[in-house]
Amino acid sequence: MADWQKGIARFLDRVDTKLDEQRRRLNATGGTGKAARIDTYRGFGTPERGFVRGRVLRGSPVPAADAADSVWANLASMVQRFESDEVPHARIRVVFAGGEQTVKADEEGYFECHFEPRPAFAPNAIWHEVVLELVEPREGAEPVRALGHVLVPPAASAFGVISDLDDTVIRTGVTSKLRMARTVLFGNAHTRVPFAGVGAFYRALQHGTGAASFNPVFYVSSSPWNLHDLLDDFLSLQKIPLGPLTLRDWGLSGEVLPTSNEEHKMRAIRRIMDTFPALPFILVGDTSQEDPEIYARVVKEYPRRVSAVYIRNVEARPERVAAIRALAGEVEKAGSALVLADDTLAAAEHAASRGWITPDAVAEVRAEAERNHQPRATAAGEAVNEELST
Repeated sequence: MADWQKGIARFLDRVDTKLDEQRRRLNATGGTGKAARIDTYRGFGTPERGFVRGRVLRGSPVPAADAADSVWANLASMVQRFESDEVPHARIRVVFAGGEQTVKADEEGYFECHFEPRPAFAPNAIWHEVVLELVEPREGAEPVRALGHVLVPPAASAFGVISDLDDTVIRTGVTSKLRMARTVLFGNAHTRVPFAGVGAFYRALQHGTGAASFNPVFYVSSSPWNLHDLLDDFLSLQKIPLGPLTLRDWGLSGEVLPTSNEEHKMRAIRRIMDTFPALPFILVGDTSQEDPEIYARVVKEYPRRVSAVYIRNVEARPERVAAIRALAGEVEKAGSALVLADDTLAAAEHAASRGWITPDAVAEVRAEAERNHQPRATAAGEAVNEELST
């Protein structure tokens, strides 16, 4: 991190600390008028052991977005997401099959609970519910509760998928900071745009080649947890398979302006692969950041566990492409394959050639890609420019 970034980080950290202190004083005296709530994030596990996570915050959640929302309404929602009023050190009771467990949130309101259901999760269900209740602080007559969801892949799963999001699934423009800021700040789940054919490809990977098979999809991204609701809504709207999202804490008292994704993503990927030691994985990313290097490292750490690495080429720099092609040679020597693909269809055709998806699924990817090949990002960008200029 450059000196100027460190200076900004220290300043913002001091501001955030003062804001947190003020919020806590107001909360202690009942001065905010904001009720506490539990935001839950999908967890995963095995029939014998699962985990769920979330965050305790104050105030109402961000209102549901609409395709017709103005850029100013979208900006207001984004400010609300990042001006989160966390409840530090809250205590949460997690009730699951055959028991319950109480956990404590950290300074930023985040919590995690690992538990062992008794009896074990039923093998005929993929998603399992647990109930979360706020124990402390206890406010009002009605208890504060939320539902958590835990993904347990069936034993018949042929493989799992671990995917990045920004510039892998969603057109974000990470290579252009200005374009990325405009997309993130002034857009919503309806205006964010997937890459052509990505929905059909991910559905094909999840369905595999069996009549009733299910291959789990996990998303590991360096986007902040503050965007969890937007990303989750985007996946639903685009009919992209839902799965646990592992995002990053951009809290000002933690990481400010994070510059390296590698350790964050490695921790998340290890956790997934260690939870399912018998399951091979397909890894999907892009060239805009460190995905090729991270995935090559995963291939070396987990021999014979990575069936393929798909990297979307979103950069035209010859030296970057050359470096990734060199990595592809290393990945091949380690017993896997790294495919640098210019579009989703190329990745789908490779997956079909290996028997991971059906030929019919490739046709669906092609048809969907043709339908949305003209990206709405252009229209959305023009709308943003028009509103900002008035």
